[in-house]
This record gives sequence, structure tokens and C-alpha cells, in this order.
Amino acid sequence: MNRRKLIALGAGAVAAAATGTAAQAAPSTDGALATAPSAAELAATLPGGFTSRYAAVNGIRLHYVAGGRGEPLILLHGWPQTWWEYHKVMPALATRYRVIAVDLRGAGGSSKPASGYDKKTMAADIAALAGALGYTKVNVVGHDMGAMVAYSMAANHPAVVNKIAMLDVEHPNSSYYEFRMLPAPGVPFHPWWFAFNQVSQLPEQLITGRSRFLVDWMFDNLLVNKAAISDFDRAVYAHAYSTPDAIRGGNGWYQALGQDIADNETYAPVTTPVLGIAHDVFFPRFAATLSQQAVNVQLVQIANTGHYFVDEQPQVLTQHLRSFFG
Repeated sequence: MNRRKLIALGAGAVAAAATGTAAQAAPSTDGALATAPSAAELAATLPGGFTSRYAAVNGIRLHYVAGGRGEPLILLHGWPQTWWEYHKVMPALATRYRVIAVDLRGAGGSSKPASGYDKKTMAADIAALAGALGYTKVNVVGHDMGAMVAYSMAANHPAVVNKIAMLDVEHPNSSYYEFRMLPAPGVPFHPWWFAFNQVSQLPEQLITGRSRFLVDWMFDNLLVNKAAISDFDRAVYAHAYSTPDAIRGGNGWYQALGQDIADNETYAPVTTPVLGIAHDVFFPRFAATLSQQAVNVQLVQIANTGHYFVDEQPQVLTQHLRSFFG
């Protein structure tokens, strides 16, 4: 399917979500696409020869989208997104790198097993993928949960990783236990979803068929420009996050944070070169923590954006990544 046809499908699906028409693209009750473009169709819209692929690694099947030429650059998404999070930056990066955007264990087209959501295991997934693709060294970019996995790769598989970029989130440490569950006056960050995703079974019961409400809340409250993630993109994410298995997989990333914190206590500061990028609200904490977790750190603060700056500031992000990875 070419780009024009996919855009037409996306427009039709979004219109169907608003009007309840067009049974072939009928929405769920909350606007998630019941019939969404496949990963292959989405990949084909991106300049750079991107294709959708799968690899059996570390006991699971990982889905990834690859394109471009050059040194391998692996992109790891956050919650509640998929590989599609990087679609605005992938074409520009593909002019210099072999870009490999992965669906993490538990998300998108990848396996959603009952366990293995600690970031050490998820890092082993990506290290095994690199080997399966024939690479001895890779560069890695991670946002949100993906940043935790990128750091864990540097800590546990340093021979595989050349450089890493961590976007807006550091690896879990004991300070995570101090996150407020009640909003404090004047404090803008209130991560209620960390606790919500710890609960067993209830999120699946509440969100299945209603995932668009959660997706919209996250983007609307953690973006400066809410339009930076389009209605179609939101519907794609809601579709990917609409099933009980996908919800459970995303929850698993949060439910493993206790193990991640314990693992962090065993890590010495990584020597892999690290680029840390964060937006204004997160930057002070992020910079202070990352400076303790890594020896060779470059820090960048991005203004006029929220947590999802991969979508909100793609050109700025691309410039920083190209400068860092070379």
C-alpha cells in the first residue's frame, strides 16, 4: 500500500471513529481503530526503504521495522507507544544509519509472554536481536521505558553497545519509591500510572476496548502541543494497546520496576558514552541521576516540549542524535 492510500485509510478510519460509519474501519467504543493499517503498511509510508520484519531471539519473537544504510541504530519506544513513535525521525536518520525500530517485549507485534519484563531481560532481547541481524556493535536510542532498556544494555552487554541515547527517563533506582501518589501543591509531575500499572488484572478489565481514553490522557497531559501526536497516530497506539495481552505486557514493564531497582544496585556507572536528553520539567532530576549512573555523559535540555518530544521536536532530536552518533 502506498503512502497516499495509507493516508486515505487513516483519514477514513479516523472519520469512522468520529461518525461510526465504514464498517471496514469500525472503531472500538473509544476511537481505537478496529481495523488499523498493518505494520508493513505503516513502514511502507516512510522514505528510506523501511520494511516490517520479525526475529526469534531470547525465547520470544520480536517485531521490528528496518530501513536505511550505515551503522546500525536501534530505536526503543516508551509507554504507551510502539515502534511507530519514531516515524517522524526515522526517514532523516535513515540517510546516515541502518535504522531498526523495535517493538519491545509486550508491545505491538512482539511476543507478550507472562514474564521477562525486567529491563535486564528486555536488554538481553535487544542484544540477541543485534546478534541475529549480524551486528557485533550497535548504537541504541531509548525513550521512556526504552531508555531503561538502553541503559541496561550498556550495563549488561557493554561489548554489544557503542553509544546510547536516553530520552527523558533514567534507569530505575531507589528514588522511584519516593514518587508521590498524591499531587503536591505546585508540583506538576504526578505519575499515578506507575501505581495503576502495578495492579494485577484490573487494568486489563478497565482498559480493554477503552484504550483510547488512556492514550489521549497521557498525550494531552504530557505534551505542550497536543496536536504533535495526531488523531490517527493516537488511534494506531490505542489499537496496539487495546487487547488484554498488550495491556498486561505494558503493565509488566512497570511491575518489574522493583527488580530493576534491585538490579541497579549491582551496576557500576556505565562507561559507554551516553547522551541524555530531557525536557524542562524532568531535566534537573534526570541530569543529576544520569551523572551518577554513567561516567561519560552529554546532557541536553529541550525547551518548549513535554515528555513525548520524539513527536513534538523531531527535527531538534534528529540533530542531537546525528551529532552524538556521528
